[in-house]
Amino acid sequence: MKFNSLILLTTTAALLAACGQTQSDRALSGAGIGAATGAVGGALIGGNAAGGALIGGAVGAAAGGLTNERDVNLGKPLWR
Repeated sequence: MKFNSLILLTTTAALLAACGQTQSDRALSGAGIGAATGAVGGALIGGNAAGGALIGGAVGAAAGGLTNERDVNLGKPLWR
């Protein structure tokens, strides 16, 4: 059960990571979304929320930085 939850949260973070038009925007928003998802996921599966946030942030930043604007573009980020 815990492994399935971890896979679901990681996949969700990766799918939501590409918010923004530039590579740095997507990496920054991906890190934020991934950290939030990881913290919640870590708490839900009985693990460490801070560790989940760290891992989720890293996965989200990588996924956001590696995506292309043509693949996923959710528009202009809030900080622009």
